[in-house]
Amino acid sequence: MQSIRSLLPYLRPYRWYMLVVILSAAGITAMNLVNPWLVRELIQLIRTDQPATAMERVIQLAVVLVVVFIVRSVCRYLYAYLAHIMAYRFVNDLRIALYAHLQHLSARFFSENQTGELLKRVIVDTRDIEPLFAHYIPDMTVNILLLIGVGGILISLHPVLALLTLLPVPLLLIGTQSLSKRMRTSMREASNRLGTLSGMVQDNLTGIKEIQLFTQEQREHVRIHDASEEATGKLLYGLKMDALFRSTVELLTAMGIVIVVLFGGQAALNGQMQVEDLVAFVLYLSIFYQPITVMAQMHEILHVALTAADHVTTVLDMQPDVAEAPDCIDPQRLRGEVVFKDVGFEYNQRVPTLHNVSFKVSPGQMLALAGPTGAGKTTIASLLPRFYDVSSGTITIDGIDVRTMSISGLRRNISMVLQDVFLFNGTILENIRYGDLTASDEDIIRASKAARAHEFITALPDGYNTHIGERGVKLSGGQKQRLAIARAVLKDAPILILDEATSAVDTETEAEIQAALNELMQGRTSIVIAHRLSTIRHADQILVLEAGRIVERGRHQELIFSNGRYQHLHEAHVRLN
Repeated sequence: MQSIRSLLPYLRPYRWYMLVVILSAAGITAMNLVNPWLVRELIQLIRTDQPATAMERVIQLAVVLVVVFIVRSVCRYLYAYLAHIMAYRFVNDLRIALYAHLQHLSARFFSENQTGELLKRVIVDTRDIEPLFAHYIPDMTVNILLLIGVGGILISLHPVLALLTLLPVPLLLIGTQSLSKRMRTSMREASNRLGTLSGMVQDNLTGIKEIQLFTQEQREHVRIHDASEEATGKLLYGLKMDALFRSTVELLTAMGIVIVVLFGGQAALNGQMQVEDLVAFVLYLSIFYQPITVMAQMHEILHVALTAADHVTTVLDMQPDVAEAPDCIDPQRLRGEVVFKDVGFEYNQRVPTLHNVSFKVSPGQMLALAGPTGAGKTTIASLLPRFYDVSSGTITIDGIDVRTMSISGLRRNISMVLQDVFLFNGTILENIRYGDLTASDEDIIRASKAARAHEFITALPDGYNTHIGERGVKLSGGQKQRLAIARAVLKDAPILILDEATSAVDTETEAEIQAALNELMQGRTSIVIAHRLSTIRHADQILVLEAGRIVERGRHQELIFSNGRYQHLHEAHVRLN
């Protein structure tokens, strides 16, 4: 229940809805308690009064009954409608808060968690909490009030018989504790398995081309089948416990009716109990056991909601590895002097990625990073905008430690074009405008021309309004790369990071894009990562990395004659071309 309590602040804006729901529940309970008593009054009236004088009293009882039904209907409407308003508004706020929290978590968190699993947290788990507030809590309120009210009336009618009807309750409590624990454990495991299954399906749908290319459809079918069967097995076991629980409750509550028939019938025959009291007792007893049965049946809702709440609060309790300092500053447009001083970094404590990396890039200069895959080039590019924080050393821009800047202010000064281009499912215009939401169509066209993208865009049937599909599936690799470059051009940040920005284009297109990039880099601090050394030959400084260390530094003309690592990379590049 700790998870539920931690989510209650999201319910606070709707506490007045909750109050009305509880008052409506009290009204429903009161009206339900009146009905059997009116039946008792009617039987007593028929048994004792003369027909001539009783008719007026019968009419009064009928009028009271009509009022009871009307009041109960009004309370039922308010109860059902407002409970759902409260619950769905709560879920909406919780879902938005969960997504907002995810946006502020660090890159490390997303590298360690499957997208499908996180999607389940945002959509499915928040949805599973809704019945707790729309049904479980309001219904439990009604049933607890009903239980208390009926119990008092039963004792007033016949104390001894009321106590006898409580005999099945201890067995009911023992069965509840035993079976509900198994049911909740199974439901939690089923939910975890479904989260894993969701992640597997999401991965497979994203990589469907690779699955088809390597003809692994059967293997993936078996994996999904086994994972789905495992989740279903856990779910069915939980439902089995639920069915056993319900049937046990029904049997034990039926024993109460048997006790009333046996002992109450005997008391009525011996004149120790009036007939109308016996009838009222039976009617009230059916109401008395109804809350117990309903509460037993609602355990599944509680267990599913508690499991979902555990999942949601686990994410909400996650703290980002990269956080803003309380007194952080919001930099305006920076000049772009970048300094790495003795920077060390490790993705985990056992595998250091960077070792004492130091360099300086003056405003407007171009720094190139070269070296084999895994040398740490992309890590350097990720540390500057604080996707990760350094493990040791410092990174400054214009003499300001990046950890003292607001994250949004820092990243506002950095444009990036990554090797793995991500485009949203929308139009070309929308994707380029993502770099600056205030940009006009003319600004977007200028950025597209600078990225050498305008020509192929206008050749498309719908031009800039062409829908490109999920992740830009309708475009070629080179086209996607040029859109990403146009987006960076539009952002117009003083620092530019190009991570293999021309890796997906042919030689002719590369020459066009490189010309545009050379123009774009004028007056900007540029950090360029490239396996194609031809793209960095004009860099002001080249750093050659190997195993997270800088092993060489200098300009292109110096390094190709240094008989070092860069010369070997250059010679390999020449042979390939």
